[in-house]
Amino acid sequence: MTAPLAAPLRVAVLGGTGFIGRVLCARLVEQGHEVLSLARSVPADPPAGRFTSVDLSSTAPVELARLLDDERIDAVVNAAGGMWGLTDEQMYEANVVLVGRLVEAVAAMAAPARLVHLGTVHEYGMAPIGTSQRESDTPAPVMEYGKLKLAATESVTRAVEAGLVRGVTLRLGNVVGAGQPGHSLLGVMAAKLDGARLAGEPARLDLQPLTAQRDFVDLTDTVDAVLAAIAAPTTVPVINVGTGSATAARVLVDLLIEVSGVPVEVTEVPAPAGSGPETEWQQMDTALAAAQLGWTSDRSLRQAVDSLWQARIASATS
Repeated sequence: MTAPLAAPLRVAVLGGTGFIGRVLCARLVEQGHEVLSLARSVPADPPAGRFTSVDLSSTAPVELARLLDDERIDAVVNAAGGMWGLTDEQMYEANVVLVGRLVEAVAAMAAPARLVHLGTVHEYGMAPIGTSQRESDTPAPVMEYGKLKLAATESVTRAVEAGLVRGVTLRLGNVVGAGQPGHSLLGVMAAKLDGARLAGEPARLDLQPLTAQRDFVDLTDTVDAVLAAIAAPTTVPVINVGTGSATAARVLVDLLIEVSGVPVEVTEVPAPAGSGPETEWQQMDTALAAAQLGWTSDRSLRQAVDSLWQARIASATS
C-alpha cells in the first residue's frame, strides 16, 4: 500500500469505468482527492467521483485542453484503450488516436497536468526463457494490440523528452483482481466456476496445458503504482510494473479453482501445435519502479485470485 498523496489533487481519469480505472477512482476519492472520470458511455454504475461523457478518440485536443483547464486538473491518468471485440481500426482509434489527442491536449493546457499513461507488457513481445525485460530493451511486439500500445507509448515518450509534458508510461504486467474482464482467461474460468456453484454441480473444464509464462500482477498493487506515479517526479519516460517473476497461466487457473472451493471435472486437452514456454515467456525487470516510484509488488497471486473470486460471487449475489 502506498502512502496517500501529499496534498489533495484534482485528477482526471480517462477510462474510469474500466477494470483498473474504476478501482483507481475509488482509491483517489478515499484519499480525499477530487476525481473527474472521462469515458464515452454513461455507465449504469458510475465510478467514484464525478463522471463526464466524452468521446476521447474524436474530441479535438483544444476542446479537451479547455475541459482540463476549466476543471483545474493537476494530473491525468490514461486508463482507457481497447482490445477485445474490436476491429484493428477500432483498436487504432482507441489506443493510438486517443493517446495522440490526449498528449496534444495536455501540452496545450495553461498549466500542463502530470500525465500517467498505462501501457502494457505486450509492447515488448516475447523474450528468451529465463530473461527479464527491461525498459531499455528494444520492443518487438507480436500482437497487433501490443504494436498499437507501443505506438501510443512512443508518442508519450516523445512529448516527455521534448519537454512538452511532464509524465511517464507504466508498462503493466498481466493484471489480476476484482472485476476481472469476462473475456480474459481468468474471467472465463471464474464465470464457469460460478455457474457451477450456483447450479450446485461440479464445473466441467476443458483445459490446455497453459504453459505460457507471464508476469502477472495484483490489481491493488497496480493501482498503488499508479498513485505513486502521480506523485513521483520521475526522470525516466517508461517504468515496468510487475512482480519480476514469470508464472504459468495454468498456476493461476489452479489457484482460482482452489480458492473457489467448487468441485471440478477437468478434461486435459492438447495445446495447439508450436506453443510452449520457449515461445511464451514474459518476465519484467522492476528495478526502475523501486528506484523511481518506491514501489514493489507486495500481494501474492493467491491474494489477487482470491480478490477476483470474492468480487465475482459478491456480484452474483447482488
